Amino acid sequence: MPSPLWSYVTPGIPDEMFERLPGIPMSPREVRLLILSSLRLKDDSILWDIGAGTGTISVEAGLLCPKGQIVAIERDEDVANLIRRNCDRFGVSNVEVLEGSAPECLTELSQAPHRVCVEGGRSIKAILNEVWQRLQPRGRIVATAATLEGLYQVSESFAELQVRNIEVVQSAVNRLEKRGINQTFAAIDPIFVLSGEKLD
Repeated sequence: MPSPLWSYVTPGIPDEMFERLPGIPMSPREVRLLILSSLRLKDDSILWDIGAGTGTISVEAGLLCPKGQIVAIERDEDVANLIRRNCDRFGVSNVEVLEGSAPECLTELSQAPHRVCVEGGRSIKAILNEVWQRLQPRGRIVATAATLEGLYQVSESFAELQVRNIEVVQSAVNRLEKRGINQTFAAIDPIFVLSGEKLD
């Protein structure tokens, strides 16, 4: 599904093309690429994007899955409206924004997902437990962690849920930036991306 702003078939929309709000997290482009590749989306995938933030994953997934359905889940009304504006900005019409706190609000969703993306969250273990029950067989789950504590919680949950074919990647990205008359490489905060499958 072509977008008026992003006419390419490859993901990786530059960060500055998204509308943002101060203090609202956004997955940087390079991390977003890791997440999207870990999700292994199909053109008709049903994806739950939990803790969608600025909506970058939802927008990119919406473009990659023209026959699919993306549900962006956010508890804050202003952030949910930001996601809607970013979807409109890129002409993405297959993203539904659900306002509510996970895991409680997930009961409102009738369609079981093929893919789930969980970007952090205070109730990460409870969220993972709930989505695992709803995830379709052969479905994939991807979770991110920015702290050692978050990494431990996701790893422990994956073990308890018996997630299969687990992969763990830590991003290490540096971008060239101009500072005064010099150009230097600035590091992007590293993120752990954990993924795996539900076999039955």
